[in-house]
Amino acid sequence: MRDWWQATFPQGRQSLTIIDANGYPVQIAYGEKGVGIPLLLVHGLGSWSYNWRHCVEPLSQHFRVICFDAKGYGFSDKPMYPERSDHQIIEMQRVINALCNEPPVIVAESLGALVSLGLAQAYPKLVKALVVVNVPIFPESLPHWGMLLLSQIPFELAQTIDSLRLTYLFAPLFKEVMAVERRSVLYDPSILTAEDLDWICYPFTQLPGTIAKAAQEVQIAAREIEHLQANKPNLISKIQSALGLIKCPTLILWGEQDSWYPYSDGKKLRDRIPNSKLEIIPNCGHDASFGAASVVTAAVLKFLQDIVPRD
Repeated sequence: MRDWWQATFPQGRQSLTIIDANGYPVQIAYGEKGVGIPLLLVHGLGSWSYNWRHCVEPLSQHFRVICFDAKGYGFSDKPMYPERSDHQIIEMQRVINALCNEPPVIVAESLGALVSLGLAQAYPKLVKALVVVNVPIFPESLPHWGMLLLSQIPFELAQTIDSLRLTYLFAPLFKEVMAVERRSVLYDPSILTAEDLDWICYPFTQLPGTIAKAAQEVQIAAREIEHLQANKPNLISKIQSALGLIKCPTLILWGEQDSWYPYSDGKKLRDRIPNSKLEIIPNCGHDASFGAASVVTAAVLKFLQDIVPRD
């Protein structure tokens, strides 16, 4: 199997050290391609940079495209200690400070989009423009049975699964389960290839710690949603209440057939963010960065043509 990082980015997979939200140094995997204004592609829960595989090349013709794996995901470090609910916002800010010499355009999907909204609120001077795709901004529950299962697994059990390399030993079965899950978020499931599945599963089957960190992130999400529904303090309601503070140009993209979060959420989000636009993408499920990559890319470039000068 070819090295996706090497095939996609001129310098292949690179590594950056940041201080995480807990005060510890961690290695962040990233790749970049193109020159000019930086454009960050931010993945969602359980995913990694590979999900943007079809967007890197066309966007890199106009921008310096940077894909990074958030801590705990993909090829980045997976430290085994408790996390605060806003750790990704803090760590994304530190990635930007380390890699970008000017405020970047941020294009983010799903949980990454929620994190990016929080970043634009907390660090408004760090964001030139924002594109968010299928954002879990008004969730009522975890949207998938796999997430529900992970949310119930004790962290110690998830660590044991990792330490025994059970996902490696049962990789064919794991890939079959993952194939069902990934096809469920695509409008056209037939576009998912065997190579796609190999790379999507690679961190889970080959890189210890991935399952445990995925379980931890899902459990954080479950707790946040539970607190949101119970009107207890939580990060989601904090982001909701501060949406009016986002002043940068913002494009909201939503898959018309998103079975996880309805596109009516996109309309509510547009109404709360000043200077924002909403586009509903037809024939598109929750996984828009792959399932509707060409449409997403075209929408991003059209949105930015009058906002961000480029070559």
